[in-house]
Amino acid sequence: MENGSNSDSLEKADTSRGRGNKLGSMLSKIEPFVPKRDRNLNPGELRSWAKRTGFVSYLSGETSTARSTERFDSSTGFHVERGGRDQRASELSPKIEIDPILGRTRPNGGIEIEMVSGSGSGSSSGQRRGTVADESGNRLGEKVEERKVGLNGNVNGIGNRNGTVNAVENRNGNGNGVPGVTPAVVEQKNDEGKGERDVEVGMYAGGDEPGHGGWSGNHPGLRVGLRDNPGFGALIYYGLQHFLSLAGSLIFIPLLMVPVMGGTDKDTATVISTMLLISGISTIMHSSLGTRLPLVQGSSFIYLAPALVISNARDYRNLTEHKFRHIMRELQGAIIVGSVFQSILGFSGLMSLLLRLINPIVVAPTVAAVGLAFFSFGFPQAGSCVEVSVPLILLVLICTLYLRGISIFGHRLFRIYAVPLSVMITWTYAFFLTAGGAYDYKGCSADIPSSNILVDECRKHAYTMRHCRTDVSNAWRDAAWVRIPYPLQWGVPIFHFRTSLIMIIVSLVASVDSVGTYHSASLLVSSKPPTPGVVSRGIAMEGFCSMLAGLWGSGTGSTTLTENTHTINVTKMASRRAVVFGALFLILFSFVGKVGAILASIPLSLAASILCFLWALVVAVGLSTLQYTQTTSFRNITIVGVSLFLGLSIPAYFQQYQPESSLILPSYLVPYAAASDGPVHTVSKQLDFAINALMSMSMVVTLLVACVLDNTVPGSRQERGVYIWSRYEDLATDTSLQADYSLPGKVASLCCCSN
Repeated sequence: MENGSNSDSLEKADTSRGRGNKLGSMLSKIEPFVPKRDRNLNPGELRSWAKRTGFVSYLSGETSTARSTERFDSSTGFHVERGGRDQRASELSPKIEIDPILGRTRPNGGIEIEMVSGSGSGSSSGQRRGTVADESGNRLGEKVEERKVGLNGNVNGIGNRNGTVNAVENRNGNGNGVPGVTPAVVEQKNDEGKGERDVEVGMYAGGDEPGHGGWSGNHPGLRVGLRDNPGFGALIYYGLQHFLSLAGSLIFIPLLMVPVMGGTDKDTATVISTMLLISGISTIMHSSLGTRLPLVQGSSFIYLAPALVISNARDYRNLTEHKFRHIMRELQGAIIVGSVFQSILGFSGLMSLLLRLINPIVVAPTVAAVGLAFFSFGFPQAGSCVEVSVPLILLVLICTLYLRGISIFGHRLFRIYAVPLSVMITWTYAFFLTAGGAYDYKGCSADIPSSNILVDECRKHAYTMRHCRTDVSNAWRDAAWVRIPYPLQWGVPIFHFRTSLIMIIVSLVASVDSVGTYHSASLLVSSKPPTPGVVSRGIAMEGFCSMLAGLWGSGTGSTTLTENTHTINVTKMASRRAVVFGALFLILFSFVGKVGAILASIPLSLAASILCFLWALVVAVGLSTLQYTQTTSFRNITIVGVSLFLGLSIPAYFQQYQPESSLILPSYLVPYAAASDGPVHTVSKQLDFAINALMSMSMVVTLLVACVLDNTVPGSRQERGVYIWSRYEDLATDTSLQADYSLPGKVASLCCCSN
């Protein structure tokens, strides 16, 4: 027999004679149990006894969401659930309910509101009736009507009874991603005898956290919350940690893109410095004027595919002089046009309308296709030097998977710094291989271009030397110590209809990716998701920052990095102050030319190897979005499967129409040369180029197929996992939501899109 904290009260109720025959007849059916004399009593252990008696514990913070019947309130736009507790109680005792604390009867007249004294606070994103806490932790006593706000049917409940220990629950409305109307709930026990859903988190004394003077809305499980201010030193540490964990996405794109564009080592160093500057500026602007979530902005892989497509156009294949600058100016013009479209989409409010079409079934395959599109580009580049690339891939997998649980001084260093640690160790290993003469070939030099090498033996080894040696880059010798990137540093942008149309569609794909990241990140760092107005504001700010990237010439647009959610989940750091501090260091590093030069000297095979892992991580993060849906639904798995398959197969069809390209370009660049030789032929060559280019990119085809199918095939909102955004009324009345997403006071009065 399970033990419980309410045994004494029930025994008193059983021995009382003045309660009435009806109560006595009901209590006679209740099986007595012996209480355990243990201070660490867990009300969640009463579950099996409660199933037989109809008793429900109010102490564990548990809800009956998984067994509830869900309905949708069209007037509020939220899913409303009626707990299985009321339904079950009505079946067993329709008129009489036992008070779980006092052990006596009480009328079944609804749910009471109890005033809680002390500074401990309790919050719930799926409240039936409760009180609203203001910023200083005071109870306002306002009744909140029953509605669900949060994770697509998720309920986050935090019960605080003594102000020191919180029982936290995070459950999906369909049973932790397991679909079904009434799934069976199995309570698993951990090593300390607690249920999986009863997690204890440490809180600051009195329920207040430093830096706020009151309740901060810190999400459970985070080291540093969204509005936390842990101190100057901690802000610097957490900021650098956040950006170091995203180092691969920030610096490795130019290492692959610039050589394809015909740039030199010095050009690579300059582009890296420019990307660091734009990333720092964009992150600060987004944290202050965008969604205000702690999301790092930078050069996304979404813009890498169109950059490779434009770089391999037939018009640029025979260019020898100033090839890099000409392609860069073409990219600048296209990025500027695409960013203007994205800004209009956000500032005009059209993004709020498009949110109705963007849901997890659309986001998941689209983001996954971004990473899968580079499967023919990743290891073919890394395989040129397997003695360096294979150890790097193995090392980063060991750090992220096998050593992730190891804590050093309270920090999971191997998990947080897996990419920079693996790169540094493997780079050192490659240096010793180079110094030891592993890549020395008699009479051959890596500094001589392949086209000028006359000896056949040296021509065969030139590719290996360029990809594997650590001393082939001239960036360190050519770069200045101080160099500030400036606008139009590559020249005046070139505007063409074909490339502009490509970037407009790509900016739409980037917006869909960002919407998914906003929603996932908001559930990690805040109790509620943003409003559609806040999402539109974030998209508009991304468009503005992409315009800056086009003016400065970083080669790609600026958008929210998909890996942000993984980084927040790993580092447990969600302070936007820390992200801003890290962005300031990024801007400072961009002014030091030698920093970009050092990063530009990373061997190409090493960069390709780490990108193989990052692209796989993008695929995993994208597919993880399906957790908000019913993953075993035939409708959902069919749409995702068809979208991914056609997203890879249709581009392969367009890529086969390039007989000339296959003889000129390396094999890993052939898929990106379909724009000039594709099967589409109309009266306009500019339109032909744009359509062939777009249909040869997996992410575009996948987005098109998934969006059409998900919004036309019938399915319930719960089955589809429809994104639930907060309402404008919530932002106007909820002080914690205002502090999370509202613009600073003076800025908000000037902006019409603050909500």
